[in-house]
Amino acid sequence: MNTTEKFQKYRQLGLKLTPQRLAILEFLEGNTSHPSADEIYQHVAQQFPSMSFATVYNTLDALRRKGQILELCIDPNKKRFDPNPIPHHHIFCTKCHKIVDVEHDYQIELSSEESKGFKVMGCNIVFWGLCPECQKEELNKENLNN
Repeated sequence: MNTTEKFQKYRQLGLKLTPQRLAILEFLEGNTSHPSADEIYQHVAQQFPSMSFATVYNTLDALRRKGQILELCIDPNKKRFDPNPIPHHHIFCTKCHKIVDVEHDYQIELSSEESKGFKVMGCNIVFWGLCPECQKEELNKENLNN
């Protein structure tokens, strides 16, 4: 999608497109690091030093309400944002807090007793563990202690 198409897409969503908002949208486009609002602010503020944190947060909130991003509450320290709104799962490193997409679709069915009368419309699975870098660090620590 070229810049004009992206511009039109966000314009059709009813978003006011300021240079700061466009920079936020550009940073999020294809970003798989699941950044926090603060990380987005730090990045965009390099280009727009007078921009407020509220601009970032309000933009993220508008995108979330319009179904363009997901707000992730996986990291216990901060909310993170995923610009891929297509249903998918995640794996979370409990040490460095890296979040990675898991694209496999797991079919989980709840019995009527388990669903307690809810109409289940989807699920979000979060796997927890250590990423390869943190595993390597742990192994190096173990080797130093032995």
